[in-house]
Amino acid sequence: MAKQNFSYYEVTKFNSIKEMLDIAAKEAGDKIAFKYKEDSEIVEVRYSDFIQQISWLGSALTEIGFTDNHIACIGNNSYKWVLTYLTVLKSSGVYVPVDKELPANDIFHILNESESSLVFYTKAHEELFMSNTDKLPNVRLYIGFDRTDDCGNFLSFDKFMEHGKGCDSTKYQSLTSDPNALKMLVYTSGTTGIAKGVMLSEHNLVSSVYYGLQVSTVYDSCLSVLPYHHTYEAVSGILVSLHHHSTICINDSLNAVLKNLQRYKPSYIYLVPAFVEVFYSKILKNVKESGKEKVFGKLISVSNGLRRIGIDLRKTLFKSVHEAFGGRLRKIVCGGAPIRPEIGKFFDDVGISLINGYGITECSPLVCANHDMFSDYHTVGIKLPCVDWRVDSPNEEGIGEICIKGDIVMLGYYKQPEKTAEVLKDGWFYTGDYGYINDKDQLVITGRKKNIIVLSNGKNIYPEEIEGYIQGIDYVTEVVVRGLMDEKGEESSLMAEVFLSEEKNPSEVLKDIKKVSHDLPVYKQISKVIVRAEEFVKTTSKKIRR
Repeated sequence: MAKQNFSYYEVTKFNSIKEMLDIAAKEAGDKIAFKYKEDSEIVEVRYSDFIQQISWLGSALTEIGFTDNHIACIGNNSYKWVLTYLTVLKSSGVYVPVDKELPANDIFHILNESESSLVFYTKAHEELFMSNTDKLPNVRLYIGFDRTDDCGNFLSFDKFMEHGKGCDSTKYQSLTSDPNALKMLVYTSGTTGIAKGVMLSEHNLVSSVYYGLQVSTVYDSCLSVLPYHHTYEAVSGILVSLHHHSTICINDSLNAVLKNLQRYKPSYIYLVPAFVEVFYSKILKNVKESGKEKVFGKLISVSNGLRRIGIDLRKTLFKSVHEAFGGRLRKIVCGGAPIRPEIGKFFDDVGISLINGYGITECSPLVCANHDMFSDYHTVGIKLPCVDWRVDSPNEEGIGEICIKGDIVMLGYYKQPEKTAEVLKDGWFYTGDYGYINDKDQLVITGRKKNIIVLSNGKNIYPEEIEGYIQGIDYVTEVVVRGLMDEKGEESSLMAEVFLSEEKNPSEVLKDIKKVSHDLPVYKQISKVIVRAEEFVKTTSKKIRR
């Protein structure tokens, strides 16, 4: 195995969320913890104020006897969402984040199965809850972020917080939890539609933050974009940023990302590949429309030549690109799916690190990431120091199911011992993702177990690999590769279903697919194309439902 030419980042050790916040109060009390837009003003909250407000909210919850309960939260990303999140994590209760995009019956199912007795919510869900209290027999109290008054068991968040200012905080501050007991219950359906409650302990969350920062550091400020009910943003984004004492700038709308990059000028941002693809396409489109493709390509060649002799002029040569991201962006952390290597190379060429990682909710969620000084965009990086990994039943190419063991692995699925037993065996978590570990101990993901296509000739096809080639065609917006049945009812060849940004017929698309995938073996070649009239149906995390 080749020697890894890097050292782990130094990170302050902590053992609980309470200790993490105490460290922040001591080391960064006067620093800005959050920035967010309220009406037309930008509100700034210092770490000391944030921690004080946690105490007020926690004290109010303690006084009414809710700190040992399962407490749910549903709504848009907001400062109040984060405040509620950290308040519950610091208490002796369990936090249950709920996807705001779910249909009503799924929301009811999660709140009931999770045994949530209190729900924090935004205005969009007020009518739903007020009209259906009979469908939520366990919920005793609803606290509305946007409510201005109290009515029965529906309370105003602002009034509740105001009440907390006058409460004795001693009891809340003295609350403790078993670090290995359930602390956060996250419902995940992936792309299968079957919701499972992933049980994460405080030790899981602390380990993900502490060891994750050793592999991939962050900087002074971030733009917080991704949904807070996902562990990727809630743990790898929010908790990591808080422990690093960064300033978290809350993005108020997905349509305002570019505007907020200009407004807040962050130094890093967490994204999923779909966002990065959009940024990449827009930059190339602008270059093409300005007639500067050749000049841009020449600048990249010159820049890379200078870098080889120790001269880095990327911020100067590609100033317009940097200004589009606010002028201070150093790093994009990308997770949720592998990125195309050419996109990783492009961002590196222009001077923005695109750090790819791999995670799964059941692993709190981070398993591995590319180190800033040991980054290879063909891989999803090196494992966290607390992780053991192996490839189960590898084929002749060394590809098999990725199995993980360590401090980040979940306790199991809530109330689903059979489902838990299917994926947790002798301490090993079977991820359902296929890949291999290269000779530098970096992980390469080839696809999902459930997506594998087995052709009639016995060959296993990982459709994500081929989709990566097809996504390199500039007018292909979305693609799914599937097996194509022959007259015997067997999958003997492959087809691609595509959604396009411009009008093309299937034969034109197939011709371009053959150009970009000519290096692939014959059995991985596409033989048929279907052009969709509409986008694919997606999960709320923007993954295509297969």
